[in-house]
Amino acid sequence: MTPRFAGQSGTPNSVSKESDSPKTNSIRDQRERHAKRYTRHEVTAPRVADPSGRTRFTQYFTACDPAILELVPDICPICEGLGLHINRRPDGTQFAEACPYRLVQRSQRMITRAQIPRRYEHCTLDSYETGFGGAHRTLAAAHLRARKFVENYSPTDTTGTGLLLTGSIGVGKTHLAVGILQSLVAERGATGLFYDYRDLLKQVQNSYNRQVSETELEILKPVFEAEVLVLDELGASKPTDWVWDTVAHILNTRYNDRRTTIITTNYSNLPPLGGDGGQGSAVRNAVREETLGDRIGERMRSRLQEMCVVVEMHGEDFRQKVKRASFA
Repeated sequence: MTPRFAGQSGTPNSVSKESDSPKTNSIRDQRERHAKRYTRHEVTAPRVADPSGRTRFTQYFTACDPAILELVPDICPICEGLGLHINRRPDGTQFAEACPYRLVQRSQRMITRAQIPRRYEHCTLDSYETGFGGAHRTLAAAHLRARKFVENYSPTDTTGTGLLLTGSIGVGKTHLAVGILQSLVAERGATGLFYDYRDLLKQVQNSYNRQVSETELEILKPVFEAEVLVLDELGASKPTDWVWDTVAHILNTRYNDRRTTIITTNYSNLPPLGGDGGQGSAVRNAVREETLGDRIGERMRSRLQEMCVVVEMHGEDFRQKVKRASFA
């Protein structure tokens, strides 16, 4: 006699209508297939404690295939689409917490919305190099400052204090700024936006074209409202009264709203060089290096001292010394 199993009818070869449903089989197949893909890519989300004492997740989404993340809303092997899963404490009691794969997907979505250029998508705090030959000690200090900034950041209790990364070309300011942004999104649940200073000004200028439907305010609104703004290459555009007014509008709005701004600049954090108006002063001004005060105006440079912690970075051009392009 053939034994009967759950889901079988009176005849051995007959299966119940519920288990024979194409929909049921399809869901089962999807779960098995997705579970294998998660296992293969080893997507993990270890728990860490934030300053408030609550348990949070650190999402390592960079090791995850984007195609996997797109499948999470359909069938999740952990929470089965609920967004929560049951965990057990050491004392045996159970509690519900956010599904780590849902958090991974949210982080990836927020990173995409941050508009980080493809050139810098790989830039993380972990990949920032400070141990190469001839590296200046200020690079390691800046890296440590960046990690501390992420650890101490709280989206719900922020004073709006940001960072001003200064230094010569090629010392890794943009890499560090993008790494901070990615870590804030992944580890602290923040949202952010990346903008190149020159590109932003060009977009604002383009809005004055009558054939462009987008207004200046519509372009600047996400810049004003971003929880964390990375403004790269501040001072790179030739200074004019219009440029200074636009910079003042952006920085003052974010300052008043206490929003976090991370800024990079190739110019030294010094005021404009004063002169006595004589011929000697004109000569000195022609040969000296420009300062951040020269490029954005002393009033805005002074404002940045209150908005941001200044992090100076020195050293040779990493792109010239270590990472030169080649066809090899």
